Amino acid sequence: MNENFGRQEKLKSKILIDKLFTEGRSVKKYPLLLIYLPLTDNSEKFHKTGVSVPKRNHKKAVDRIKLKRLMREAYRKNKYLVTNSLDSHYAFMFIYTCREKVSYSKIFSTTQELLKTLVEKEKK
Repeated sequence: MNENFGRQEKLKSKILIDKLFTEGRSVKKYPLLLIYLPLTDNSEKFHKTGVSVPKRNHKKAVDRIKLKRLMREAYRKNKYLVTNSLDSHYAFMFIYTCREKVSYSKIFSTTQELLKTLVEKEKK
């Protein structure tokens, strides 16, 4: 099981991010929101993933960076749920919606539940 989260898996394309927010579907589970969109380009070999923590809710950059790091780690540990279950590739954006800082275990379990819900929705 590959648990890397390399450069090719990161969501960096401005065009793809804009498309994700305009055409993407979402799944919400406190304290995270997952926006996803199937990638139509068949040359993509990986799921593209990004994380976001709004400045409105967390003023200090230190807090935002720590939450982003925890979210990326939770996705890295749970990405096998989507790579093993889904045939096509997706673009994901995880958004932290809570005003308080929650523990890593809460972020981990929420990420796991979101990815399971995504797989159930897309398998239908």
